[in-house]
Amino acid sequence: MSHFLNTQDWSREGLDALLQQAAAFKRSKLGEQMRGRSIALVFFNPSMRTRTSFELGAFQMGGHAIVLQPGKDAWPIEFDLGTVMDGDTEEHIAEVARVLARYVDLIGVRAFPKFQDWSVDREDKVLRAFAKYSTVPVINMETITHPCQELAHALALREHFGTDDLRGKKYVLTWTYHPKPLNTAVANSALTIATRLGMDVTLLCPTPEYVLDERYMRWAADNVEEAKGSFRVSHDPDEAYAGAHVVYAKSWGAIPYFGRWDEEKPIRDAHKHFIVDERKMALTDNGVFSHCLPLRRNVKATDAVMDSPACIAINEAENRLHVQKAIMATLLR
Repeated sequence: MSHFLNTQDWSREGLDALLQQAAAFKRSKLGEQMRGRSIALVFFNPSMRTRTSFELGAFQMGGHAIVLQPGKDAWPIEFDLGTVMDGDTEEHIAEVARVLARYVDLIGVRAFPKFQDWSVDREDKVLRAFAKYSTVPVINMETITHPCQELAHALALREHFGTDDLRGKKYVLTWTYHPKPLNTAVANSALTIATRLGMDVTLLCPTPEYVLDERYMRWAADNVEEAKGSFRVSHDPDEAYAGAHVVYAKSWGAIPYFGRWDEEKPIRDAHKHFIVDERKMALTDNGVFSHCLPLRRNVKATDAVMDSPACIAINEAENRLHVQKAIMATLLR
């Protein structure tokens, strides 16, 4: 049995097969791969694109999706062993995952960090617990990484450039301002897949405090060694954008200030100029822009950038449907 928890867990051949399957679903959306099969979509956090694309994807393959929101329309779940459950939680993950696995063929999990202690959140406890106890494949619908978004992004880039070989493309993963500190999941994933595909990757962030967790920096280094691309960090927007073929934007909080966001706020507020705008995009080599969405216009990127032909964010969002169908179909084989 395979899970889909991180793309780093999959071989390059396996990822290429998923992308090829996704492209096939994009050409012909209906199938029978999930006929008589089902998936439980467990959402601890809100969703629009993820929920819609998974539910619709299962339906288009003849399957059925059941949405559960622990603490809302399902019982609150305990994840620690040895806990005396005399508080708010009503049942333990050891029972939840095993029971769901008796009912459904797949389980999807979306659970963001609690933003209190990164040393705890980086263990991805909720996702790992489902994978530990479930006897059916588990899919990461975004926790501290977002592997489904990675594949949608990769497919959008392959479509734009008209090739499966993205080596030699200069890729800029840029931090952008947001009034609130956000999860590093998409940034972790963008760094992972861009280096995995052999691109020349620049992580652009305001200060060294915004460099990503050492796990994902190590993955990037390992991927560069294998795929023969390159990876570096920059704090200079003009230098980073110069000659870029891809600009991918995301907001995230600085890990050294994790859980102490009032201390981080002055640094964040001082770098609003990291917004993706027309001037910076003009420095690129006819570069394309994308974002995972949702995006706050004129905070993360300007209207002009979002509405330009160079923006492929809508294509990437559509591709969530196709790559998730490929994931579900592959895990059910």
